[in-house]
Amino acid sequence: MKLIKNATSQKLRGGFYTPEPMVDFILKWAFNGKIDQDILEPSSGDGVFLERIKANKINYKSVTAVELDRNEAKKTKKLGLKSSKIINEDFHTFCNKTKKRFDVVVGNPPYIRYQYFDKNQQLEANKIFEKSDLKYSKLTNAWVSFVIGSCQLLNEGGKIGFVLPAELLQVSYAKTLRNFLAHFFNKVNIISFKKLVFPEVQQEVILLLCEKNGNNKHLIEHLEVNDIKSLVNIDVSLLKRPKKEIDFKNNKWTFYFLDQEEIDFLESLNTRKKVPYLKEFANVEVGITTGANPFFTVDKSTVERFNLKEYAKPLVGRSVQVNSIIFTKKDWERNRDSKARAHLLVFPCLDKLKKNKKAMEYLKLGESNEIQKGYKCGIRDEWQIVPSIRASHALFIRRNNIFPKLIENKVGAYTTDTMHRVSIKEGVNSHALISSYYNSLSLASAEIAGRSHGGGVLELMPNEVGEIILPYKEVHAEQINKIDAMVRDKTSIDEILSYTDEIILRQGFGFTKKEIKLANSIWKKLRDRRLNRSRS
Repeated sequence: MKLIKNATSQKLRGGFYTPEPMVDFILKWAFNGKIDQDILEPSSGDGVFLERIKANKINYKSVTAVELDRNEAKKTKKLGLKSSKIINEDFHTFCNKTKKRFDVVVGNPPYIRYQYFDKNQQLEANKIFEKSDLKYSKLTNAWVSFVIGSCQLLNEGGKIGFVLPAELLQVSYAKTLRNFLAHFFNKVNIISFKKLVFPEVQQEVILLLCEKNGNNKHLIEHLEVNDIKSLVNIDVSLLKRPKKEIDFKNNKWTFYFLDQEEIDFLESLNTRKKVPYLKEFANVEVGITTGANPFFTVDKSTVERFNLKEYAKPLVGRSVQVNSIIFTKKDWERNRDSKARAHLLVFPCLDKLKKNKKAMEYLKLGESNEIQKGYKCGIRDEWQIVPSIRASHALFIRRNNIFPKLIENKVGAYTTDTMHRVSIKEGVNSHALISSYYNSLSLASAEIAGRSHGGGVLELMPNEVGEIILPYKEVHAEQINKIDAMVRDKTSIDEILSYTDEIILRQGFGFTKKEIKLANSIWKKLRDRRLNRSRS
C-alpha cells in the first residue's frame, strides 16, 4: 500500500482528465434538446465539461461546479461561463449541506482510495451513505460516494452521466452502488470501449448514463464501441429505450454484456435445470499469506544450503508450475528439480529453531533485509511463524488468462495467495468435482462471477469462485484422467470442451445441442471481450 506522503498529487486528487469526445457525447445525451436545466459538475477538475457546454452553445438555466483543488477551481472560474457558480470545496461536504437540486449531473469523479481521504472526508462520505441507508466500507473508492451523493441531489426526472472505472460492473466494493442504482433509476445505459481510454494507467472505463422517470420499470442496456471516436456514430435517442429488465438477484453487471436470449438462458438455469453452484460442494479460501514470499518460498538449493529440510513443505506457488488438472508428486518433483521455488518454509518457535545453526543463519539473513518489519510479519508474536498453514484438496488459480483452472491437489502441496485453497465437503467425490468444472457453462459463469483487469486478466476471489455454476454428477469422476491427459498434451480448450460438454452438459444434465452452443458462445463472448483489453 502506498503511503499518502509518497503519493503523487495527481493520485491524491484522483485526477485523470476527460477527453473532449466523451464530454461532448455525455452532454448531447444529457440535454438532448432540453433547456432551462440546472446542471451540477461535482468534480470539475480542469473545467472540460463547462468548457464544452460553452463551446457547444448549450442552453441551460444554471451551472454549479464543485472542485477541491484551488488552482483547478480558479481555472474553471476563468472560463467566465454565464449563470455559473464555482465552489472550491470537497464534494462530500457540499453534498451534505446544499439544499439545491439539479436536473442533470455530469462529470468524471476522482478515483481516490479510502486511505487517501482525510478524516473529515471520510466522515462526510459516510454521511452520504447513511442518507441512502447504505453501509460505508473502507474498501470504497471516492467515485462511489460521488455517484451516490449526486443521485441524492437530483430532481425527479433527473439524469446522471459519468465517466467511471469499469470496476463498477464487477468488483465487490461497488455491489452496494450497483444495487442502489438499479433501484433508484428507471433507465441505465452502459457504454464500454474495446480500446483503453487511459492506456497509461491500464484503467478500463465506461460511460454510465442513468435516468429517473417515475415508473415501476427498471431497464438496462449495454453498448460497446471501438473507441471514443466511435461515440459520434451513436444515436442518443436509442438510449431512451433500454430493453433488458434488471435482475436484482444478479450482482454483477457484466451479465448485461450479453444479449437477451443469453440472459434468459442463464436466468432459467436455477428453475429449469436446477444446476448447482461450486459453493455447495466445497469451501474456498485464500492461499497462505506469508508476508514475504521471496523469503518463505525457496528452491531446493536454498533448502540444502541452510539445512532447512526439516521445515520445507511441498509448495506450488505459481500458475506456470501447473500444466494439468491433477497436481501429482511427480509434478512437484519436476518443479523442485527445475530450480523453481517448490518449498514453503514452516518454521517452529524460536526456542526450537535455535538448535539449527544454519536455519538461524537464514533467519538472520532475512532480518538483515528487514523482513520482520513488513506489516504481516511485524504483527506476529514471532515473525517467522506463518499462520493458517493448511493444504487443501484442490486449488483454484486466482488470476488467469484463457480460462481459470481448478486443480486436484493430489500431493497435498501448500500454496501462497496466488492460488485459492478449495476444501471439498464430506461426501463429495473430488474427481467428480474437478471433472464437472470443465465445461462451457462453468467457464462462462466464471467470467461473470470474476472481474477483468486492464491487461485482460480474469481474477476471482474466494466468494466469487463459490458462485461458479457447477453441473456436478458423481459419474463424471470417470473423466478426470482423460481431461487431465488432454490438458497435459496442450489440447486446445475448444477441443476439450467439445468432449466435456457432451458428457457433462448433454448426458449429465440434459442440455440440448442448441443450449450447449449458447453456453459456449457466452463464454467466448465474455472471454474475448476481456482478452481484447490486453491487445488494445
